[in-house]
Amino acid sequence: MNKNPQIIGTAAQIVVPDVVKTVEYYINVLGFELVAYFFEQPPVYGIVQRNGYQVHFGKSDDGTIHRNDTIRKGMPDFIFWVPEIEAFYDEVTRNGAIIMQEIIRRSYGREFIIEDCDGHLVHICD
Repeated sequence: MNKNPQIIGTAAQIVVPDVVKTVEYYINVLGFELVAYFFEQPPVYGIVQRNGYQVHFGKSDDGTIHRNDTIRKGMPDFIFWVPEIEAFYDEVTRNGAIIMQEIIRRSYGREFIIEDCDGHLVHICD
């Protein structure tokens, strides 16, 4: 018996107004793949993944969403670490991503910010 349980993964869980629309955006613009849709028609929950990392989307009860930067200025809703930041930037801009901040260098590395189809801020860091 393992005495030291290990966490082997994590996934962002984001509330969105339209699960299908958001899942399609993450597939078509950010290069994710569909894992599954769940519950009801139209679905009220969906999961996408890229390179083994998942993002989960749940339908908002009343159509509203929450953005982290509404309670702390500049705080993204989630972060993806992508060592090949220029190639990813080229890919997502070709696919129509809205770039809120171009690639810049910070003390901790390079980054850029995407606003997704629901207004969530996706921070890309190398």
